[in-house]
Amino acid sequence: MFNRKNVDAYLDYLTVEKNFSPATRNNRLAAIRAFVSYASACYPEYMALESELSAIKVQKDDPFSKVEYMTENAVSALLNEPDIKTRTGLRDRFLMIFLYDSGARISEALGVRLCDIKLDNSPQVLLFGKGSKVRTVPLMEKTVEHLKQYVSVYHKEESSASTATLFYVMHKGKKEPMNDETARVILQKHAASAREKCSEVPEKVHPHLWRHTRAMHLYQHGMDLSLVSQWLGHANLSTSLIYAYADTEHKRNAIEKAMRGGHSGITDATLCIVDDDSLLKKLYGM
Repeated sequence: MFNRKNVDAYLDYLTVEKNFSPATRNNRLAAIRAFVSYASACYPEYMALESELSAIKVQKDDPFSKVEYMTENAVSALLNEPDIKTRTGLRDRFLMIFLYDSGARISEALGVRLCDIKLDNSPQVLLFGKGSKVRTVPLMEKTVEHLKQYVSVYHKEESSASTATLFYVMHKGKKEPMNDETARVILQKHAASAREKCSEVPEKVHPHLWRHTRAMHLYQHGMDLSLVSQWLGHANLSTSLIYAYADTEHKRNAIEKAMRGGHSGITDATLCIVDDDSLLKKLYGM
């Protein structure tokens, strides 16, 4: 039943109708090729088909084409959603605040212990990331205020030297570290209700979205990309380039606004509109 034509049609269906990512499309193609390769090893007459399918090119996925992040209005709507008069509401809000302020991966955030937090003259938290790498991230003054409020309720009997995890749940009367699935449920629950009040809240609010959001906001507010990279714990600066590329639309709007305002000395603003993303990235030295 396999042939080049219907495999091509299937891949187009995944891309156009199902709106699957290039990575998913390429994985499906790899699975088909693996099966046909096995079949041709058993039955040589399928070798021609294997050759045909090997000619299908994988779809390139531009990692810099887009990055998901929330607007500042969406962040505010989400942080205002939990009822902080309740114990769980206080926890839920601080979880979101901590994810946003620290830019931590969810595994890093849920792995934080009380002893990893220092609240002296320069409040900071130790994050244990990929490959056993450790980095120190500063905590903002407002975050420290929320942290103290959270600890007074959830860790009132613990000392600052305790190895107890910062975020936990109660299971059969015992404290257990919160897992990432619980965190996802918490975020999605508040996202659903916040979206009714703010249309800018995305359909899916997952833990990593807070990391992207914080990095994007820092970049948009003027933080150097190399500092953003260090703050996120990226091994290579190139990994952080997604934020620069994702901001091209923001830059284009700024350029067009400036041109329309007559600050350039050019009377015909339409001559200065930049439609080419590649050109715009070059102009900004990306």
